[in-house]
Amino acid sequence: MLNYILTDKRFLLILFWVNLFGTVYGFYWYRFQLYQTPEIFLLFVPDSPTASLFFTIFLLFFLFNRNVPYIEALAMITLFKYGVWAVVMNVLTLMADGALGWTGYMLMLSHGAMAIQGLLYAPFYTIKLRHIVVAAVWTLHNDVIDYVFGQMPVYDSIDAYMNEIGYFTFWLSILSISIAYWLTIRRKKANA
Repeated sequence: MLNYILTDKRFLLILFWVNLFGTVYGFYWYRFQLYQTPEIFLLFVPDSPTASLFFTIFLLFFLFNRNVPYIEALAMITLFKYGVWAVVMNVLTLMADGALGWTGYMLMLSHGAMAIQGLLYAPFYTIKLRHIVVAAVWTLHNDVIDYVFGQMPVYDSIDAYMNEIGYFTFWLSILSISIAYWLTIRRKKANA
């Protein structure tokens, strides 16, 4: 039943448009930070919208029964990572401030959905080890850009904990890469 829903063209079209809208909105959300970002880092600053862009590209190809394994690996790893990351950061903000605006709750809901949707399509990905390696390099490089070069998303309430957040983010990256490997390559080997 779930596979039927996930491959239904109408559902895929809805998912495509929702992700495309979310991607555009995400880049808009980052507009002030992007304006202040040195050009060399621009590609690596809008983490969540870039993750949803990867998934939107996957969906476009998937609608036409095509696979793009490098994009699939990037989507799966970064959607899970930044989906979970944003939920955790908003929970920490809620704990620090004692309150969270409606946008914080909207971000928790939308990013939670991001994390889940990337995993749901794992059976349809054609990811091989080389695709995971490239996506892993991208993901860990992004952590360096964020936490060594100071390009991470701005959360004023929890800025004092940036070292701890960077450490958490690194291990979240490792978890995301491991999950992608487990749900694609490892699972296919076990089922072979």
